[in-house]
Amino acid sequence: MTKARWLRVGIPALLVLVWLVGGAIGGPYFGKVDEVATNEQSTFLPSSAEATRVIERLPDFTEGDTIPAVVVVTSATGFDEDRVAELQRLAEAISALDAVGETSPPILSDDGAAAQIFVPIDSDGEVRDSVERIRTLVHEDLGDGLEAWVTGPAGFTADLVKGFLGIDTLLLAVALGAVFVILVVVYRSPLLPILVLLTSTFALCVALLTVWWLAKAGVFVLNGQVQGILFILVIGAATDYALLYVARFREAVGDGAARWDATVRAWRGSVEPIVASGGTVIAGLLCLLLSDLASNRALGPIASIGIAFAVLSALTFLPALLALVGRAAFWPFIPRTGSTELPDDLTASVRGFWPRQARLVSRHARAVWIVCTVALLAAGLGVLQLKADGVPSSDLVLGASEARDGQDVLAEHFPAGSGSPVSVVVPEERLVDAVAVLDDQDGIDAVAVASAASPTGQASVAIEDGEAVFAAPGPPGQAPPAPTVSDGDVLLLVTLGDPVDSLAAEHTVRELRAGFAASLGEGVALVGGATAIDVDTNDTSIRDRTLIIPVILVVILLILMLLLRAVVAPLLLVASVIVSFGAAMGVSALVFDHVLGFPGADPAVPLYGFVFLVALGVDYNIFLMSRVREESLVHGTRPGILRGLVATGGVITSAGLVLAATFAALGVIPILFLAQIAFIVAFGVLLDTLVVRSLLVPAVSYDIGRAIWWPSRLARSRPVPPASATPAVVPATRREYRRTLES
Repeated sequence: MTKARWLRVGIPALLVLVWLVGGAIGGPYFGKVDEVATNEQSTFLPSSAEATRVIERLPDFTEGDTIPAVVVVTSATGFDEDRVAELQRLAEAISALDAVGETSPPILSDDGAAAQIFVPIDSDGEVRDSVERIRTLVHEDLGDGLEAWVTGPAGFTADLVKGFLGIDTLLLAVALGAVFVILVVVYRSPLLPILVLLTSTFALCVALLTVWWLAKAGVFVLNGQVQGILFILVIGAATDYALLYVARFREAVGDGAARWDATVRAWRGSVEPIVASGGTVIAGLLCLLLSDLASNRALGPIASIGIAFAVLSALTFLPALLALVGRAAFWPFIPRTGSTELPDDLTASVRGFWPRQARLVSRHARAVWIVCTVALLAAGLGVLQLKADGVPSSDLVLGASEARDGQDVLAEHFPAGSGSPVSVVVPEERLVDAVAVLDDQDGIDAVAVASAASPTGQASVAIEDGEAVFAAPGPPGQAPPAPTVSDGDVLLLVTLGDPVDSLAAEHTVRELRAGFAASLGEGVALVGGATAIDVDTNDTSIRDRTLIIPVILVVILLILMLLLRAVVAPLLLVASVIVSFGAAMGVSALVFDHVLGFPGADPAVPLYGFVFLVALGVDYNIFLMSRVREESLVHGTRPGILRGLVATGGVITSAGLVLAATFAALGVIPILFLAQIAFIVAFGVLLDTLVVRSLLVPAVSYDIGRAIWWPSRLARSRPVPPASATPAVVPATRREYRRTLES
């Protein structure tokens, strides 16, 4: 074997070995993600948020950093002394569990039909495990005639974490299975789909390995929704890039190129669009670093790492595999020599779907793009019904939720805000003024102050003759407990009359902040708690999308200008992406409201949908227009548009189907946010693939002609085809003849 032949075998073999080692190391980390991930919403807020500042102060007034759970018990026959004693024994048993603080005594409702027990859980531990132990104990120890639920912030956190449990297994299995089926149908080969899936799977393994260690080092915050998006994004993007490379490799094989020559030719033909596409997606994702929410900010670099490895895998691992396997990868339908050549005349009578599509565009360009634009704009009107101002935390989990059921029961018998009070940190000397503001505010059921001297950890507070009066459960004659003071501040615990995750509760918190600012001064009283966290998260998320969406558009526009060396074409492509996104969001809003009955959407849903649809939609723009430019240099703009459409139509459609299927797989995770992202992106990608990239962009580009390349030289000069080239277009009408001259 010659030296050159050794290199042609040795280089691919070495690359395959490197990727196999990387995958072997990264694979086991799929089971370790929970070690570095958190789903606690409060960890995503910026340090400047008012709710965050309150969270930082809470350990000064309470027993460490805890998250409350509420055990609510009901009885159809009421609670006599024996049953109250039974609940007291239950509370003591719960206190004995690991990572659980001292519980409150059972508190009976005014109607005598329910009781509640407050349970502080160490937030530094595994909250879900602690809640599951409490639930097991409660359901096993309660006697007949009693029903119980574990709810409160800890209960909702446990249910949310449980919803993400299938992300390592079920999500990957569904996504990979769907992609495999699509690839088998597209290629009609048993081997090639496996090679493509190896490309995406090993890219994900190495990406996860990198992300895991960065998250462990505290570089960014990793949560369940970011993890799920990372999995889907890498599988979808790596497969898309692999499809583009395979299309080029198939062309080379169809032209009769040998294995190594086909590999080199395919690599040279695909490296620019793949790198450009990946770079554009990464640039769009990194715009998320402008976000104030840690979860949004983390998605940028995490997803960018995934895209980088997807590009690297498609340009190293897959070429190495195909260099070793050769044309056998396409068995049993190996391309015959000459079978991949484009027809010279795409305006005459042709066979095949994409040549017919090109002929439709050439004959009715203006009608095609006008109809498509009107249809997309009409679909976009549905966005007026989109409710993306936040949803109650009780609705985040789809399907069964014990915490949600328990919250409903709690609201029937107690103040709806029980167990999740609003926390107000205020200077001790302004305590009376602060309580006066609370007394004047609607929507508040009770006010207490944190007190280490009280057996329940808090004491009720009232204003009498201009002085604060404290009281707590205890024997008659006991001295009133004093509030806990830290750095001159006290902690007020405010029980709301509405559910803590309701719009009414959010309105109350906003009114409280405004009232404190007016009476005490700006920043004197800090308002936190679960409801305040929701308020600050929604406000920050709305600010993020208002800032980041325009920035992404500008960044992508500049990249397209550099790539295509033009101004008109990039403006056209960005406009098509905006129209496509609007149509996808409009249809999604109608489906969410009138078909699926969703209660609304998180403010981050439009932002995530925009990032993925625009960044990934630009992928297909780049695949199409880079080939169009390549063909235009030889055949002219209008013939180049038709040839580019035919050459990339199949691969873009296949890539769109794969990406839609992978994002649709997010729907198997019973989390509202992921279900909405799954539908928006899957539907939007299909719309972009089947309408925008196949009809709208080619038609409007064909109608404009070579002016789309302005101000580059291509907009002014005529193509110089090789001497052996036949005319690319045979004009059939006077109009087509004139357009040919203008090309």
